[in-house]
Amino acid sequence: MALHPAPRRRRTARRLLATSSGLVTGLLVTGLLAAPAQAQSWTDTSPSPDAPIGTVAKTVGDARFEPGPCPKTPEPIEALDEARCGTLTVPENRAEPSGRTIQLGVAIVPAATDKPKPDPIVWLAGGPGDDAVGEAKMAIDGGLNRDRDVVFMSQRGTYSAEPNLLCPNIDEFNARSVGLVYDAPSTGRLHVEATKACRDQLAARGIDLSAYNDTESAADYEDLRKALGIEQWNLYGISYGTHLALVYMRLHPEGLRSVGLDGILPPSKAGSAATWSSARQGFDGLFKACAEQPACNKRYPNLSATFDRLVRELEAHPVTTTVTLPDSDKPVKVVLDGGALVNWMTSATHVAPQVPAALDELAHGKPQRIAQQWAGGKLSPQAMGRVAHGLVYGVFCSEWTPYESEQAALRGGQATFPSFPRSVQDQAPQLTFLHPDCDAWNVPAAAPSIRDVTRGDIPTLALSGGFDSQTGADNGPYVADTLSKAKVVTVPYEPHVVFATSKCAQEIAVSFFDNPAAPKTTCLDSLRAPEFEIGS
Repeated sequence: MALHPAPRRRRTARRLLATSSGLVTGLLVTGLLAAPAQAQSWTDTSPSPDAPIGTVAKTVGDARFEPGPCPKTPEPIEALDEARCGTLTVPENRAEPSGRTIQLGVAIVPAATDKPKPDPIVWLAGGPGDDAVGEAKMAIDGGLNRDRDVVFMSQRGTYSAEPNLLCPNIDEFNARSVGLVYDAPSTGRLHVEATKACRDQLAARGIDLSAYNDTESAADYEDLRKALGIEQWNLYGISYGTHLALVYMRLHPEGLRSVGLDGILPPSKAGSAATWSSARQGFDGLFKACAEQPACNKRYPNLSATFDRLVRELEAHPVTTTVTLPDSDKPVKVVLDGGALVNWMTSATHVAPQVPAALDELAHGKPQRIAQQWAGGKLSPQAMGRVAHGLVYGVFCSEWTPYESEQAALRGGQATFPSFPRSVQDQAPQLTFLHPDCDAWNVPAAAPSIRDVTRGDIPTLALSGGFDSQTGADNGPYVADTLSKAKVVTVPYEPHVVFATSKCAQEIAVSFFDNPAAPKTTCLDSLRAPEFEIGS
């Protein structure tokens, strides 16, 4: 899911649901494949059994891997300097194998050891719509390549794939929308207009919009495994990447040694009601941590009630303010209503120590901090031209909305936040105007099996954060219930995608790939709640 990110303790590529037209921001960029500085171009096509993975061209069925330049990224990524790169060419629609083909960028970062294990780790990006290659820094900084190669492939439609399905017009609308009432019908009409314009532009390029989904993407990764000549590999999926990983596990289990899931989004329950439940869990975790800290509890008593009251008050009487963003002297108009506050809070768990003070400031007529964070996420350079909106809607509109009615989505909001106004409950966090958007997108529903739970005995690490308000921590036990070799770990006090923010989570993940039966979790014992900011 993609979000409107608030400032974070460190830059992450978490993402989960893109807010439909209010999509998340990714870490990728448009364009064709081009080699970054120092990237190695591998062209050896000799069939040596000892050749490093990714140095030999190979065709398997309708798919072909060709060594070549590294995929282009929005900014240089040092981790890719020594990568072995190339492209995977596959059918756009496997139901029409003689039709159009697409090219997916591939980068393989070598293991840090001279003797790597034979089963690499494949990184599945968040989003939907983020490019895995653009997330290489996070994966390598976290130590995933300690003794295994790490494989990054641009999921179909993403920034460095050809074609990409970016639609900057949606990013531009998102930037303008900070000055609109978040959940007003007039905003909804503009929201859907931006979505339809994106669809029309992609369709005019001859793109088969029905081919951008998890079933096709899982087949792309399986084709890559075979084309690289890998008997088994491991997956590490973050946020939406866990959704794709669970589909992959169900459809192509034979090539998987183990799977790490971080910020879990199960396809069997994905949708608007689930985002309400996740928001409740993350918010409550943060409010509880404040209540357990004497200084925070004394200064900000009953923070949950304050938040609920502010949502109701702002929905009845939105606040308009003006802020100036970093690196800009241009004033930005920001409107905060109840829906905007809920969505700000969904992202703000990434800066948990600031949240009690920010809410208190808002309650006392000082909305600037929240307004600046709310606008900053949508107007930052990282929010422009990097998310594959065509893939976002391909997943949401074929796999989610056909299997969850607007009434069911509303009931999720009513059950989880009964005190919220109906207009807020109508628009699930991160998924504003989703059903009208999908009506405009107009792609066929995926087969009902896309909603099946994933079953099996593939060793799986189910990682969650205690402050995760995007994919609630209860998704860990949920997926483990049908995975007989799953290990459930919740890292307390952490937001969505714990690998991005927690050294402990990184240690757990790396140890899991060493020994999937017994990941090392002793670091959890020393974790403590953050010290909340106490205002004057």
